[in-house]
Amino acid sequence: MSERILMPLDGSQLGEAAISYIDGLISRLAPKHTVEITLFHVVTNVRHSVSYQGGGSVPIPYTDEELQKFKDEAMAYLERVSSRLKKEKIGVACKVAANENPAEAILEAKDEVKATLIAMATHGRGGITRFAIGSVADKVMRSSEVPVLMVRSSEK
Repeated sequence: MSERILMPLDGSQLGEAAISYIDGLISRLAPKHTVEITLFHVVTNVRHSVSYQGGGSVPIPYTDEELQKFKDEAMAYLERVSSRLKKEKIGVACKVAANENPAEAILEAKDEVKATLIAMATHGRGGITRFAIGSVADKVMRSSEVPVLMVRSSEK
């Protein structure tokens, strides 16, 4: 049996809450099985948006050079984090994508790596905060055809 887990990370310690949980889960539930984990980070490709009088907005993208710099930094981050998961029977890959919609990028990556599970941290925002800024974890959970394990991160 081989499982493929996609683990989106946002670069924060809170966003890494799922790492230790998945590591412990694998050791307890599937110690003899091969598990492939893909650590994934989405770099936004939009610097900011400019609103105009008609009520719309125009996205202002980063330059190709700026975007490549952010992708390189994200890959270096994922490679540092991956060292915490590398063990016998666990393969770790790192993947970075640029997209202005992180939930969409996560769902696309799930298909690309043929993930059987998405494991991600949620910041646990609710109410007006979630409404105002949205919840990537919520969007992924509601749109994914594969199970989504959400680990609520906590401030330390």
